[in-house]
This record gives sequence, C-alpha cells and structure tokens, in this order.
Amino acid sequence: MENDIFKALADPSRRTLLDLLHASNGRTLNDLCIPLDMSRFGVMKHLNILEEAELITTRKVGREKLHYLNAVPIRQIYERWVSKYAEPWVVGLTSLQNELEREMEMENKPRQVNRIAIKAKPDQVWQALTDPAKTSKFWFNCAIRSTWEIKTPFQLWNGEEKKAEGVILDIDPPNKLVMSFRFISFPGTESDSPSRITWEITSHAELQGVTLVTVVHDEFEQAVSTAKILENGLPIVLSGMKTLIETGEMLASDYDEGFSKDR
Repeated sequence: MENDIFKALADPSRRTLLDLLHASNGRTLNDLCIPLDMSRFGVMKHLNILEEAELITTRKVGREKLHYLNAVPIRQIYERWVSKYAEPWVVGLTSLQNELEREMEMENKPRQVNRIAIKAKPDQVWQALTDPAKTSKFWFNCAIRSTWEIKTPFQLWNGEEKKAEGVILDIDPPNKLVMSFRFISFPGTESDSPSRITWEITSHAELQGVTLVTVVHDEFEQAVSTAKILENGLPIVLSGMKTLIETGEMLASDYDEGFSKDR
C-alpha cells in the first residue's frame, strides 16, 4: 500500500487534486475539472488512482459523487517515515484537512471523512470499537462506556476523568454506529454543541479478510473547536485501531496523550 501511495503522490496533477480537496472538501468531478487543463476523462483517471491508494474517499449524494481527502494514509506515512526523525510537536502540523469551513455540494455542510483498511473481520473491528479494554489502547488512553442501545449514553473515560460524552443515535452491529459527540474537559470546547460521528464497517469487496472502516464527522457547524481536535485526532484513532487489531501493539507513546492533556 505504501508503494501505491508514493506512486500516487508522484504525479503533479494528482498532488494538485489533493490540494484542491484540501482547500475545499467534498467536491464533484466537474468542480475538480475546472482548475485543471485536462479532459474530464483524464481527471477521472487521476481520481481513480488516488482512490485506489486510499488517499481520497467518495460518497454518493443524490446523483452526485463527492470526493473527500482521506488523512489516514498520510498519517500512516508520517508515522512510518517521518515521526521517528521529527520532534513530537510536529505531529499537530501534518494534517491535510485544516480547513474547517468547507461546503458540500448539494448539502452545503462541512464534513470530515476518514477511511482505513484493516486485515480483520467486521466483528473484530466492532469488538475493538466497543470494548473498553481495547479502546483504551488506541483512543488516547480513553475507555469507552455504553450499554450500546439506541438513545442510551456513551462516555470516554481516561482513568477517573470523563473526556467526552454523547448519545447512541443509531446502531447496527457490526456494520454501523452513529453517536452524538461532545468534549467535556477540553479548553475551548465549553460552548460547542454536540456534533456527530458515524462509523461504517464493511467487508472489502475484493480483498477477503479485509474490512473497510469509514468514520464521518459532521454536524459540527456549532462545534468548531471540537472539529479541530477530531480532525487531527480521528486519523490517529483509526491508525491505532488498525495497529492494535493487526499486531496487538499500540502506536508510539508520543501520540497516547493527545486527548489527555490540554491544548
């Protein structure tokens, strides 16, 4: 997969497409064709390569196909090739999704989309997502607590301190989990309204034994500070989940305190 990512990034036109999505996420093919001096077919080919490398994700909204930047592979490249040579404070500078006021075509709402492929069955991913003993190893030392029923609360606890809370809005094990989300103890988030996080867990259509995990964060128009934290945090959570499930190990300790200290 790393080779696919590096090959995808080697072409300047594909880097331009990533820059365009970085500036404004959730864009249509027609929208992306305008700044590039090439045919619609040429742009489509480049987008397909980026999607195959998992550098972008796509979602159907009505008749339109919207394209989103996927920060997770970039985070993994950072962890594999950059972090061991860089100071820990560089971590906060590597996100490719720093623009929070992006408008979606059709819906006109900002949305953050991250996706990762994990060599595991959907049931294993679901267990990792809902087991406090496992979440504490990849969700910044936070154990998740819930009875996992619609309209019941969930909470993220770091030891004796509650870090976040919300309500289960929809649940379909092991395929889908929708929750409202609100930070409790992060400075700057006190006035934020609850936003929404959707977990979509599906078997890979072509690779047996591989599960695709897509996390959508939206409805954060009144939760800008929360969106900033999750924009950087969710890619690390996904990378940590993948590492834990596939190897039994945790990510480097440099990242473990991300939800545990004030920013």
